[in-house]
Amino acid sequence: MAARPAWRGQIRLALVSIPVEIYPATKSGAAIAFHQVHEPTGKRIKYEKVVPGIGPVNTDDIVKGYEVAKGEYVLLEPEEIESVKLESRKTLDLVQFVDTHEIDAIYYDKPYFVVPADDLAEEAYIVLRDALRAGRKVGVGQLAMRGQEYVVALKPCGRGLLLETLRYADEVNKASSYFREIEDAKPDADLLDLASTLIEKKSGKFEPGEFHNRYVDALRGLIEEKRKRKGEVIIQDADEEAPKKGSNVIDLMAALKKSLGDDAGNDNAPAPEKKAAPRKAPARKPAAAAKKEPAAPAKKAAAGGRKR
Repeated sequence: MAARPAWRGQIRLALVSIPVEIYPATKSGAAIAFHQVHEPTGKRIKYEKVVPGIGPVNTDDIVKGYEVAKGEYVLLEPEEIESVKLESRKTLDLVQFVDTHEIDAIYYDKPYFVVPADDLAEEAYIVLRDALRAGRKVGVGQLAMRGQEYVVALKPCGRGLLLETLRYADEVNKASSYFREIEDAKPDADLLDLASTLIEKKSGKFEPGEFHNRYVDALRGLIEEKRKRKGEVIIQDADEEAPKKGSNVIDLMAALKKSLGDDAGNDNAPAPEKKAAPRKAPARKPAAAAKKEPAAPAKKAAAGGRKR
């Protein structure tokens, strides 16, 4: 494996220790980074560290400071900060096991793949993986890594194990402060039934490869096109029209019914039942034609008058 492990150590479960290595499970490859450039010269902008009223300063004279009041700082030397860093302990103790649904998704932070460090560790590793899967449990513990301590969750992931760092409670905002203004009421039963039907209709297996960052794709295309045109300004029109300003009042029932009838986004959706076409009323003749047709009987009536 070419990647460098983020941590090497052992997972300890009571008297059982399993040597493992963990590797980052994600990468930041989608974002496009920009630099600030001086347009007249085409050179990149550089920043200097300056002190107001003094000017540029030597980096050796810069220390970290924590602001305790406006303009008042507690200064810390690099050695002082280094002295309180935790040593990267080589053991992850699983101190608790919780149901998979017990940890809210908002607490999950960064995932890592956990692999056995050697062939001898593989048997115990597989036993732990399958025991967690059978019990539908997640192992919880604390891990010291890169000078900091993390709460982590360990769970099965395919043929292996996934370790995820968790946010501490004081890092998560209370949802109640954001949702308290939402009315505590039950929705209309018919609306709820329509929404549930729509959700069921569009349910399927999650395929992450089907989703792409369209903004990044378009930005890459724009950069390539502008490179070929040697810097010519290119403004692309938006594909979709801007939403029209108007009332925000929506007929929710009509919108849900229309969504259920729209199969454009779901080729596998059953075709809606066709209602019997209403009987057509006998076609009426145009008013102008109705006035002209009695001309023939009128002649007969005239002839009859002469016979008298």
